[in-house]
Amino acid sequence: MKPFIRRSGVFFASISALALTIATGCAPSKSAPTPENFSKAINAYFLDHHECLLSNIRFPYETTDKTETRQLDSLVKSLLLNKNEEPAIHSSRYTVAPAGQRYAPRFCYGNREVTSIDSSTPLSVVNGFKQSTVTYHYTITEVPVWAKTPEVLAAFPQMAQAINDSNTAKITLDQTTTSWQVPD
Repeated sequence: MKPFIRRSGVFFASISALALTIATGCAPSKSAPTPENFSKAINAYFLDHHECLLSNIRFPYETTDKTETRQLDSLVKSLLLNKNEEPAIHSSRYTVAPAGQRYAPRFCYGNREVTSIDSSTPLSVVNGFKQSTVTYHYTITEVPVWAKTPEVLAAFPQMAQAINDSNTAKITLDQTTTSWQVPD
C-alpha cells in the first residue's frame, strides 16, 4: 500500500505542477501585441493626461476676443471664474473663483477610456523600440457636472462632442520587455 501512496503523491504533485505551468505558460504576456494589452497601456497613459478646455491660459486673464469671451463667460455662469469688465477698452478680465480652484488653470473635464481596439500596425523598430500604431475607440469618463451645463456645452462644441459620442483616435505604443507604453 505504501508504494501506491507515494506514487499517488508524486502523481498529484506532477499534475499540480503541470496545471500551474499550463496556467501561467499559456497566458499571453503583458508585452504581447494584443487588444487587451493595448487598452491597458492607453488607459494608463490617459489617467495622467486629462482632456482639458484651456491649455495656454494663465489667470488672471484678459481678453477682447469675442469667442474667448463667450467661452470664458460660460465658466463664469458655472461659477468657476469671476469676471471684471473694462467697458472703455472692451476688455474682460477673468480670475479663478473659489469653486474653480480645483479645475484651474486648464479646466480639465475627464479622461479617455478605451472601448475597443480597432486595428494596429505591424511591429516596426523605431529608435531601438518595437512600435505599433493603434487605432481605438474611446469615451470620456469622470466628466464633472459643470462640463455638462448647456452654456459650457454650447461654448465648447468640441468638448460637447467628445463627452457625448464615441470617438476614434490613433496612438503610437512602444513595446517594452514587460508591457506597452506611450513614448514621451
